[in-house]
Amino acid sequence: MVDGRITRGTTGVNRLRRIDRWIANLPILRQTDDPLVADLGYGASATTSLELQSRLAKVRTDVEVIGIEIDPERVARATRDARPGVSFRLGGFEVPLPARRRATVIRALNVLRQYDESEVPAAWDRMLSRLQPGGVLVEGTCNEVGRVCCWVNLTAAGPQSLTISLRLEELDKPSVVAERLPKVLIHRNVPGERVHEFLGALDRHWQVNSSLSVYGPSQRWIATAEGMRADGWPVLGTKARWRLGELTVAWESVAPN
Repeated sequence: MVDGRITRGTTGVNRLRRIDRWIANLPILRQTDDPLVADLGYGASATTSLELQSRLAKVRTDVEVIGIEIDPERVARATRDARPGVSFRLGGFEVPLPARRRATVIRALNVLRQYDESEVPAAWDRMLSRLQPGGVLVEGTCNEVGRVCCWVNLTAAGPQSLTISLRLEELDKPSVVAERLPKVLIHRNVPGERVHEFLGALDRHWQVNSSLSVYGPSQRWIATAEGMRADGWPVLGTKARWRLGELTVAWESVAPN
């Protein structure tokens, strides 16, 4: 039985490039014997699934991407664009895969945003049950052109981290990501919640380091990440990721109260 309901299905060229770049860096993608990636809720066209396969193939040439959609018309339309390494099928959070295989990575972007917060845990659990040992669920949201993105990294043990990824040029303040927080957090950006404190601290450090803008926005962002870490925030990753406009923190630092 298909688990879920039809949502708006908006999509766009290069919309998920920041998330794809992050997925390509996951160690499990290089380590697995079966590099099968599910693109859950790819939307109105095959675009994001095709782009995902092209990007991941640069680090794993034998990667296979299966786009999964709950709307039969979208599946029929996308299937016309199938090619070696990319196929499409009907389904939802149950993540139907061939021959009892399990996914190395499940990408579910801009899907749960249209659900109620109370529905998130069950959807997470259903998707997590379809992962290989060591597999990763990437669930989150981005804006229409992919310049403001935010996602949760989950494993069988539950949420591990929250990542934000922003286009730094002309960025006013990092808390612009508040309107694109994953469903589990978007209503928690209020005083007393950890994610509200996190975004406030991020804005402060971005402002404190404004003088570094003369050296480029990446240098300002790196200093922001270093400042957050110095203040005790569990910032993960290195400068190589920060200069891309990314910042990842351990989940417990932003988890709902």
